[in-house]
Amino acid sequence: MAAEQHTTGDELGRFLRARRTQTSPESVGFTPGGGVRRTPGLRREELASLAGVSIDYYIRLERGKETRPSPGVVDALARALHLDDEEHHHLRELAARAANYAPEPPPPPSRTVRPHLKLLLETMRPNPAYIVSRSMDLLAWNPGGLALYAGLADWPAKQRNLARYLFLHPAARELFPDWEPLVRACVARLRAQAGTSPDAPDLAGLVGELVLKSPDFARLWERYEVIGRKNVQKTFHHPEVGVLTLRGQNMHLEGTPGQRLCVYTAEPGSPDHDAMLLLGLSAPEPAGHPDAKTVRQRPAQS
Repeated sequence: MAAEQHTTGDELGRFLRARRTQTSPESVGFTPGGGVRRTPGLRREELASLAGVSIDYYIRLERGKETRPSPGVVDALARALHLDDEEHHHLRELAARAANYAPEPPPPPSRTVRPHLKLLLETMRPNPAYIVSRSMDLLAWNPGGLALYAGLADWPAKQRNLARYLFLHPAARELFPDWEPLVRACVARLRAQAGTSPDAPDLAGLVGELVLKSPDFARLWERYEVIGRKNVQKTFHHPEVGVLTLRGQNMHLEGTPGQRLCVYTAEPGSPDHDAMLLLGLSAPEPAGHPDAKTVRQRPAQS
């Protein structure tokens, strides 16, 4: 049990260390002393002073030796680091998990999508729509939902993951003109998930693969940024239908193991809507869907 507590304490320490080294003294109203600073961002003693805790206590927190910080200490650290609401919430979750660590890692969530949810995807045509797991595996889709990510259909169904696509598919950088902020947000969402579920096999496997295969992912992963999912517009430079800008909406699906429904829309009558219609019409029917069934033709009557 002690070793497991140390592991979760390490995750709390990693987050604090990342935020500390990326926080300048000036940004938190702290006037640094003279001399050359060898530490990026705040020093440990500076953060401890700002948060009103002893330097020894803070060092134990950052090294994973202290796993039960009080809510008051957590809030003081969040204020000292000027964390936003989502980062503050994440810090609280890490502290709570470090204090109440469950020794048995949770099983991977089911990839099964309920039939009525697949039917829901079909009723959303021509709007591109799909369902993803918490680790961004593509679990179900309508034709436009799959065709929206150019080249993703070339991968086997079980390999289709939106984070894997963004970092490893050669078409991704051409599809998204704002690739850098998009992948930064993607990594931050995975960081938030993995921070509170570090032993989850689906998340650990994906992160391990991307750290090894993508230097860009590894660089962003080390920053330990955490943000929530926001409804934003995305512009696609699509090889089939040209440039289109769509508004995305993500919804958690009640009663599922972290699955989300993602839908894209455009203003009716706009060029973006016309391109979206064309994308749906040109996309093949989901014969490659993992749950698709082959329909047998009846023999002709003589």
